[in-house]
Amino acid sequence: MGTLEYNSSRPPIDVDDSTLAHLKIIIGTKLRRHESFMMTWVPDTDVGTGRLTIWMNPSIPLIIAFDGKEAPAVDAARLKRMMELLNSRGELVLDQLT
Repeated sequence: MGTLEYNSSRPPIDVDDSTLAHLKIIIGTKLRRHESFMMTWVPDTDVGTGRLTIWMNPSIPLIIAFDGKEAPAVDAARLKRMMELLNSRGELVLDQLT
């Protein structure tokens, strides 16, 4: 289980390494193009209840930390689906990416 830490203002988001590898590509692509977007997820219950949404912007620090040393396999079809979902609604919803 890796983590995605955004702006260091909240606890990191726990994400499995496979999903994190796909997120790294999607987020990197959008931010490299200077395309901001929202990302939403359900946090762990010890962090709070309900859904959280952040505004992903190239000017805000982002740390992607994998648990494993080996790079997870990336599925091109999954990347395509994730990018299509993001581009169609302007929001990346983590619990809909499996």
